Amino acid sequence: MSRPEADQLLLDAEADVRPTPQGVAARRALLAHPVILMVGIVLASLNMRAALASVSPLVGEISDAFGLSSTATSLVTSVPVLFLGVGAMVAPWLGRRFGTEAVLFCALVLLGIGIVVRVVPSTVALYGGGVLIGVAIALLNVLMPGLIKRDFPDRAASMTSVYTGSMIAGATVVAAASVPLEKAFGGSWEASLAFWSLLAAVAAVAWLPQVLIARGRTGHEVRVEPVVGTAPKSVWRSALAWQVTLFMGLQSLWSYVLIAWMPTIFTDHGMSRSTAGVIFAFNNLIQVAGAFAVPLLAGRMRSQRPLVVLVSSLVAGGYVGLMVAPVSGAWLWSAVLGVGQGGAVGLALTMIVLRAGDAATAARLSGMAQTIGYLLAAVGPLAAGAVYQVTGSWTVPIALMLGVCATALSVGLFAARDRKI
Repeated sequence: MSRPEADQLLLDAEADVRPTPQGVAARRALLAHPVILMVGIVLASLNMRAALASVSPLVGEISDAFGLSSTATSLVTSVPVLFLGVGAMVAPWLGRRFGTEAVLFCALVLLGIGIVVRVVPSTVALYGGGVLIGVAIALLNVLMPGLIKRDFPDRAASMTSVYTGSMIAGATVVAAASVPLEKAFGGSWEASLAFWSLLAAVAAVAWLPQVLIARGRTGHEVRVEPVVGTAPKSVWRSALAWQVTLFMGLQSLWSYVLIAWMPTIFTDHGMSRSTAGVIFAFNNLIQVAGAFAVPLLAGRMRSQRPLVVLVSSLVAGGYVGLMVAPVSGAWLWSAVLGVGQGGAVGLALTMIVLRAGDAATAARLSGMAQTIGYLLAAVGPLAAGAVYQVTGSWTVPIALMLGVCATALSVGLFAARDRKI
C-alpha cells in the first residue's frame, strides 16, 4: 500500500465541513506543541479498550457479588457495546458543533466517571456506568482517527500505528493486570476496576492543554463552516453499504463475545483465573499482527475476497478449538483468534474506504457501519450468556458463533467486490 493509500484509511468525522481561517490558525497553534499533542493521543488511545478489557477476567466475581444470572451478567459487557453504537450516531455532530479537542476531553472525563460509577454497589450503577463508558469510548473511536488525519496529514500512516498500537497495548495490559490488582487490593474487584479511572483522569489532564489552546488561549475558537456543493450521497439506500456494514457488525459481534466470555470459558473448564487473564491479554496483544498485516494486503488487491475467507476461517477455527480442547490448546486458540480478530477489524475498516467513492462518502459509511455494527455486536455477549444459562454448556453458544462466522463470510464476499458506492 502506498503512503497516500495508507493515509486514506483514516476517516475524518469532519469530512463534510471546512475550517474557518480562525480555525486554521488555532490548529496551527495546536501543532506548535507536537509533544503535548502526541502524549494526549497516546494516553487517550490507551483508554479506548481498557474499560472493556478490565471486566472480562473479573466477570465471575461481579456476577457472584450481585447474584446475577448468566444473561444478566452478559449485560455488563453488552450495555457498553450497545452504547458504542448510540454514541457513534452523535459523535460527528458533537465534533462539528463543539470542536474535536473539547469533545475528546469531555469523553475522557465521562469515561473516568463511568468507570467509578460502575463499581458503586448497585446493579443500576453497574449498568449505568456501562452506558457512560460506551458513549465515551464511541466518541473516542469516531473522533480520534479524524483528528489524526486532520493534524498529521503527512504522517497519518505512522500516527495510525501509534494510535492503534496504544489502543491494543492498553487492552493487553489491563486484561493481564485485572486479577493481580484484585489480589493486591485484598480481593476487591471494585478497586481493581476503579483503578483504571486513574488512566482516564491522567489522559484528560494531558488533553486539557489542547482544549485551552484551541479555544480561547490563542484568541481563536475552532469553528467550522458547512461545505457548499452537491447533495451528499445516501449510503443508507446502497446494498453495498449494507454489506460492508453487516461485515463490520458481524466481526464485531464475534470479537465482543470473546471479550465478554473468553476468560470464563477457560475458568469453567478448570483453568485458574490468573492464567485465563494472561491468555486473554495475549489474545489482545496478538491482534496487532492481523490488524497491521491485513489492511496492507487489502490495499494491494482489487478484490479482498481471499482476505475475507482467511480471517473468517481463522476465527471459526479458533472457536472450534475452544469447543473441543479449551484448556490444552488455549494458547494456540488465543493466537489463532487474535490474528483473525485483528485482521477482521482491519479489513472491515479498510473496506469502508475502498468501497467509498470519496472522502465524504467514506465518512458517512463509517458512521453507518459503526452505528449499526455496534448495535448488532451488542447482541452477541447477551445472546451467548442467555444460551449458556439455558444449556449449562458453552457448546451451543460457540456453535452459534460458527454460524456468525459463516454469515460474515457470505456477506463479506459481497462487500469485498471491486465496487464503489
